[in-house]
Amino acid sequence: MILVTTAGKVGSETARLLRERDVPVRVLVRDPAKATARALAEAGAEIAAGDLAVPASVDEAMSGVSGVVLVSSAVPAQELNVVASAARAGAGHVVKATSKAPADSPIARRRWQAEIEAGLAASGIPHTLLRSNAYMQNMLALAPAIAATSTFGSSAGQGRSGLVDARDVAAVAAEIITSPAALFSNYDVAAVLSRLLGRTITYRELTFEQSKEAMIRAGIPEQIAEMNAQAFSLTADGDAEWVTQDVPSLLGRPARSFKQFTADYAAAFS
Repeated sequence: MILVTTAGKVGSETARLLRERDVPVRVLVRDPAKATARALAEAGAEIAAGDLAVPASVDEAMSGVSGVVLVSSAVPAQELNVVASAARAGAGHVVKATSKAPADSPIARRRWQAEIEAGLAASGIPHTLLRSNAYMQNMLALAPAIAATSTFGSSAGQGRSGLVDARDVAAVAAEIITSPAALFSNYDVAAVLSRLLGRTITYRELTFEQSKEAMIRAGIPEQIAEMNAQAFSLTADGDAEWVTQDVPSLLGRPARSFKQFTADYAAAFS
């Protein structure tokens, strides 16, 4: 049995791919009534109701598990609860979704990732770190604005990021637990969307404060908005300008292109 925490964009796709292989999979979710959880249950996944902040519920979900795909919001106390539970259960491997994680990063989320990674290393559990750069799916948060106004903004300036489709990350996670992205600026993103949608999509460079306030107005909690804006500002300075060949080398096929991603999700931007 493989335990996946939780049913976000990477976790849900990992669980779906595991079920396609007839691998027994259990997904830990807070609300089994949500559509994603119901869809995974229909695909044959076992749904476990629980909370990463409650060790007892994590231990219950960990029962009989041989491997863990750890995907969550990178809250150290919560993810380290999973690591400790996996150690107690004798799990054979943990695949952790992470990112660039220097312990001295100005972004709290990256420092949290470093803390979690250190705890995972100290646990002695064999593990794999999936250090993704920027998910293409993050653009979906901007889809309503693009659909309504044909414009979007960010404090990333002209900085470029190594974009990867979360579905490819999930495929790598599923591959590892059971046995290239391109460099894009937001101007490049706007160009691809313009060609796809048949209208001009405009990208606006925002300041750190403008980016943060725009996310807060969109309903993102202030702490998360600040970390996101920090990450965008670092991107403007070249922090995210890197790619790897891990997806094609592990999956034996090219990583999905951003053009393919936008075509798959065209309805969200229309």
